[in-house]
Amino acid sequence: MSDEIGVDVCIVGAGPVGGTLAARLAGAGVRTALVDRAALPPMEHPDFDGRAYAIAAGSRAVLADAGLWARLPFPANPIRRIRVSDGTPGRAASRLHLHFDVAEAADTAPPFDDAPAFGWMVEARSLRMALNAHLHALPALSVFAPAEAAVDRDDDGATVRIAGGPTLRARLVVAAEGRRSPLRAAAGIRTTQLPYGQTGMVFAIAHEHPHDDTALEHFLPGGPFAQLPMAPTEGAPHLSAIVWTERDALARHLLGFDDARFTREVARRLGGHLGAIRLVGRRWSYPLSAMVVHGITAPRLALVGDAAHGIHPIAGQGLNLGFQDVGPLAELVIAAVEAGEDPGGEDLLRRYRAARGPAVMAMTATTDILDRLFSNNIPPVRLARDLGIAAVNRIAPLKRLFMRRAMGVG
Repeated sequence: MSDEIGVDVCIVGAGPVGGTLAARLAGAGVRTALVDRAALPPMEHPDFDGRAYAIAAGSRAVLADAGLWARLPFPANPIRRIRVSDGTPGRAASRLHLHFDVAEAADTAPPFDDAPAFGWMVEARSLRMALNAHLHALPALSVFAPAEAAVDRDDDGATVRIAGGPTLRARLVVAAEGRRSPLRAAAGIRTTQLPYGQTGMVFAIAHEHPHDDTALEHFLPGGPFAQLPMAPTEGAPHLSAIVWTERDALARHLLGFDDARFTREVARRLGGHLGAIRLVGRRWSYPLSAMVVHGITAPRLALVGDAAHGIHPIAGQGLNLGFQDVGPLAELVIAAVEAGEDPGGEDLLRRYRAARGPAVMAMTATTDILDRLFSNNIPPVRLARDLGIAAVNRIAPLKRLFMRRAMGVG
């Protein structure tokens, strides 16, 4: 049909994962369309709002390949040390702890110009601004946002009708619309939800003492409490992100507190190693659940990011799992286009399933087990997990394996 615009790939969803995939493909010359219901500029927040991403070393490589890392307008802060501990609110952490230092695994870290790190803390607004600037600078990319799209797939490709705009003909459609993906539902791909009865509270704190690029993962009866080192912002020379998991009822109660009372509860769980603290930005909260997706492809369709999986944030790997989807899918599509092969055929989709299916299931199971093991206060279980933490700290090969996993390269 003469009025159709031909593209190799159409990505629906311009969030961090969908946008990064679009940038990677278009940067390699793959004809790509990106569609999102929302306009892109309003996704930016000009002021610091307390939200940040923990970007593993492996994910940084994906962002760099997509041309995004160099465009971040605000500095990313490295995570060079991680301390894992167990305890109860208001009491000192167990003496049996686990301490990771990137110097112990520097030889296995991905090569970057700066010093090795397990990962970097990136402000959410920083990544969004980098995406918006880069997406519109790529000649091979057509962006339709805000726009509604109707997608019809057939044996040879997909027809994407943009409401009030053009009709696209794509060889492959990628669903990057999040957990409630309409494209996944339309393809008849089933999901299984695993509710945790927990709420994640996300915010930032300014603190008196420097964090020394050290992240804390403190396991409490209600769920993990993480402090993640961030780069300074205006008025806060020492800044950290907090990801605090708590039982739903208690989380609702805590979120009703004023800032002073809420800050005191944060301090009870954080301890005094950072000195006096205060809230910066606003508080965000999210219900927590895992989601098992029974298939990450369908004919002419691939799922990425939260459309393809949902895990507990206990290991901080949710967004990183999405970036790990981007890497192999982009490489497969780029290779197919360069070879004149079908970038949406069953052979490519089969290889994508093989590359991502087992890894996604392993991470989903791991985070589920970790939450169930650590989010309780049963004395024998607490003793067993404290001994396990201490054992990992003493066994060098096992410790190095955990450090590689934290980098997203193992």
